[in-house]
Amino acid sequence: MADDKLNEKLADYVEDAHAMEQNDLKMLDSMISTTDDPQVREMIENHKRETEEHERRLRERLDALGRGTSVRKQAQAVGAALLKGVGDKARGDKAGKNARDGYMAEHLEIAAYQLLERLAEKAGDTQTAEVARQNRSDEEEMARRIDQSWDRTLELTLEENGIRV
Repeated sequence: MADDKLNEKLADYVEDAHAMEQNDLKMLDSMISTTDDPQVREMIENHKRETEEHERRLRERLDALGRGTSVRKQAQAVGAALLKGVGDKARGDKAGKNARDGYMAEHLEIAAYQLLERLAEKAGDTQTAEVARQNRSDEEEMARRIDQSWDRTLELTLEENGIRV
């Protein structure tokens, strides 16, 4: 009974992570469409490819756990991402706010993968734990890239707003 509950909780966490990655794919599409700087755009496009791989790995784990993807969780994630996309197009200060939002998203993902890895280890699911580690490593690297680009982000933000310093 306890093992069943543990495995059920693990599958829930994998579903959550999968929906999170689907949300991030939509968010990355929005960021790409509102980014003019070629260097920043390339960084986001590269991370989108990583995110597609994260989504695939999680979908495979859901299949292995006997679960399909959660339609409800997917709909919630996609709905939130679409609303954000509309806001991204309408707002000014795209460079700064895209970087801020991306940085926050990366840290949310890092936390989610920390929890997923630990839960998978408790459940004895080494494959899901490894997926969580692999995905988290990419998220940590993207967070580092954003962290290293704050000065460039600020330059782009000021330029976008016609502010000379």
